[in-house]
Parts: sequence; C-alpha cells; structure tokens
Amino acid sequence: MKLQTDSTDQLIYENDLLQLTVLGGIKLEGLDRMRSTLKVQLQESSRPPVRHNLDLYNDTQLEKFIRKCAERLEIGTSIISASLSELTEELEKYRLQEIKTKEENLKPKFKKLNLGEIEEAETFLKQTDLLTKTNELIGKSGVIGEEINRLLMYIIFTSRKREQPLHVIGLGSSGTGKTHLQEKVGELIPEEERVSITTLSENAFYYFGKQELKNKVILIEDLDGAENALYPLRELQTKKRIVKTIASKNTKGETQTKYLVVEGPVCVAGCTTKEHIYEDNANRSFLIYLDESTIQDEKIMQYQRQLSAGEINTYEQKEIQEFLQNTQRVLKPITIRNPFANKLNLPQSVFKPRRTNNHYLQFIEAITFYYQYQREQQTDKETGEIYIETTLEDIENANRLLKEVLLRKSDELTGSCRNYLETLKTYLKAKKKKEFTGLEIRTQLRIKESTLRNYHKHLQLLGYIKRNTNKKTRSYTFELVISKDYETLQKDIQTALDKALQNIKKK
Repeated sequence: MKLQTDSTDQLIYENDLLQLTVLGGIKLEGLDRMRSTLKVQLQESSRPPVRHNLDLYNDTQLEKFIRKCAERLEIGTSIISASLSELTEELEKYRLQEIKTKEENLKPKFKKLNLGEIEEAETFLKQTDLLTKTNELIGKSGVIGEEINRLLMYIIFTSRKREQPLHVIGLGSSGTGKTHLQEKVGELIPEEERVSITTLSENAFYYFGKQELKNKVILIEDLDGAENALYPLRELQTKKRIVKTIASKNTKGETQTKYLVVEGPVCVAGCTTKEHIYEDNANRSFLIYLDESTIQDEKIMQYQRQLSAGEINTYEQKEIQEFLQNTQRVLKPITIRNPFANKLNLPQSVFKPRRTNNHYLQFIEAITFYYQYQREQQTDKETGEIYIETTLEDIENANRLLKEVLLRKSDELTGSCRNYLETLKTYLKAKKKKEFTGLEIRTQLRIKESTLRNYHKHLQLLGYIKRNTNKKTRSYTFELVISKDYETLQKDIQTALDKALQNIKKK
C-alpha cells in the first residue's frame, strides 16, 4: 500500500492486517534519524490501538516496540516487523520528496522570456531619449511625482548587475512615502533579483546562501528595523563579501570551526527619517530627499481619490511593471569604459570628495550600462575584453539627475534642516522681514516645538540665524543672518559641472 499523505500531520500506511498512522508527521531536518509518534491498530478490530513515540532508525527501540505491539494486538512479531519496515521505506521516500519540493519552492522563479518579449524589450532600449521614456513608464506604473528621485532610484537598482553596484537611502519626514517610493520602484525589478526585508537580526545576513544575494537589490523598508545588521551590511557593500566563523560539533562530538560566507555584490536600498544616525551607511549611498511640498501632497491625494473612484487602470500598471521587468532581464553584464573620466571634476564644495567622486563616475557608467543596446561594442586589442564606452549624452544625463544629490553632499546642513531653512526664507521674504519668533513659525509653518527647537539650535551653531534678547521684556527673537548661501552653492555646482562638459566638448 502507498503512504497516504493527504494531511502532513497524519500520515497513514495500511496493509491487509494493520493500519499504521504517523501522528504529527515527521521532521524534514536530520536525515540520520526518524523520530515519530506511531499509532498501530488492527484492521476491522475492536482492540485498542498501540501508541508510542520512537526513532524508527533505533534498532533497540524498534525491537521493544515490535514486541509490545505483538503482545497487545496478539499477532506475530514478523508481521509487525515487516509492516514497520515497509512504513519506514515509504516515510524515507516521502521525506526526501518533501525536502526536494521545499528546496524547489525556495529557489527563485526565473521567468524565461519568449522571442516576442525579448524583441519588445530590446526595441524599447534602443529608443532615443530612453531615460525620458523610461521615466514616463515609471510614472504610469503607479509612482506619483518624484520625477527625478524615481528615475535616479531606478538607475541605481539597474546597477545591481555590475561589479560595482550603487546604493541609495531615501530620507524624509514620517508619512512622506519613502517606503512607498522604494517599494514601487523595486517592483520594476524582476522578482528573482530583489529581496525585500522588513527587519533584520544582528547575524541574519550571515545565514543567506553563499550566492543567494549576489547581484540582487536588497530593499530594507526601515533602517531602524535593521540597526543591528548595519555593520555586516556595510561590509557587504564595500568588500562584496562577508565571513563569519562559528563553532559547531561534528558527528564525533568534536568542536570545529565553520565558516559562513555570503558573497555580493549587492545593491542596497533603505529608508529612514534619522539622517545623522546612519552616517557610515549614508557615505556609501546616494541620498535622496523626498518631495514634501504641497504640490506633491496634492498629486498623491488626487491619485488616491482616482484610485478610490475606480478611475485608475491597475491592470495597465501591472503590465507596465512586467514590461520594465523584462527590459531589466535583457540587460547583460558588460564592461564600461569612460574615455572622459580624466576630465571630470567634482565641485570643490562637495564634502568627502573621494567617495562622492567614485559614486559620480559609477553613476555615469550605470547610465551607459542602461544604454548598452545603443552603444557599439568594442574589443580591447591586448586583452580581448569586450566593452562599451560612455558618451557625452550619458554624462549630461548623469549631471541632470545628480545635481540635487551633489548639492546635498555639499551642504553642511542635514536635509530636513535645509528644507526648514529654505521654507523659513520663503516665509520671511513674503512677510518682508528678517526677525521672527519660535511661536510665530511654529504656528505658521505647523512644526512641532521639539523639532523646531532642534532646527534653531543647529542653525544658531552654524551661524545661519542669531538670537536677539530684549532685556526689558526678557523675551527673545531670532534673526536670519545668511540668506543666499543655498543659491550660491547651487550656482557653484552647476557651473562646475557645465565647465567640465564644455572642456570635454572643446577637445
């Protein structure tokens, strides 16, 4: 008879004389043992069944159980022994099949594109003004607003296929849609090439398979939930490989050192409201600040209304997601060479220029990589390596997308503090004054008192505002001291980028 596996918690094996039931099923782990709780009863008999817990691979336990069953059921030991042997054989087959099925289910499901899908994706990647058309599709896939940020994030996610992937951290106030943006852009990457994580324990990264994360996008919903795992994450970003040693015992009971190795490279994306806490991770990543303007608020709310009214074609959004996933699937790893790299200089105002310069060059290469179907493949005469070259168009696109990123990298203020200062400037300019009180700003700009106090403390420390005290009333006001620093910084960065391009074009 065949083992009945309709219920994994109650496996039944029957022959002409006996019915053997494995209560609670069997564990798939540990092929060197088969602990089970058995219920043995005679077919069509009123005799009470025999229940016992034992390891079917333990000969001593098995012999005692056979004698016990023979005594209770009043049948020969040879019949019970043969039945248990048949059951064990069936359970072994069942367990191996379940393990195989489980492993198959854990494997990422790779979609194989048909010729039509490949041709459609390649045709799209050969279009002129590819980035603009890509950005339009990203918008139609359900990403509202954030035109620069969404395209920037998409290109960064595309870099996962390269030896030097880029990384990104989304920053913004609570409720501004950081995770939503990351999630929606992440959905444009093939499912088998992305890993979404809500929270991580300290050692979680070490227990992935050796190449389970290789060339994948790791999406961390909130960096606060992965705080303990940030060190191995940084090492995986930088060294593209992490190793952990643990002590384990072999079959003889001897303690041995075991190495847990996880290989990259990986592309890491995360979201947080706490910019200053994750500085080490931020140094390795592009920082994008979400649009918190009222215009963006209205765009999102209008989309929510349309979605509620059934005016959004979600089927079309799904189709666009699948199409962009297919375009990602046809991108092939290839070497990129930038013949203009020696002539590209970062603005002098950028903090930590060594790492930022590397990010800048890698982002240009990532754009070239995305344009690979429009670039002629060349062969190195000495090494035989096939490569494609960066064009001026790639550099111009990179400069356009990275202008805000470089601006933030050059700013001594945090993103949230800078946003507040610029909003404050706009407010004071409209009121045609330079002095203000905390109560006034808190009321007009609707900012929490504790948050406002932190902003003012930081701005005072850096000399952007000063505090004026009225000795008679013992009250005080704040005064804006520096008002055009950001505009100057913007101009300097744009000038530096334009100058580098002009020098290249002249030559």
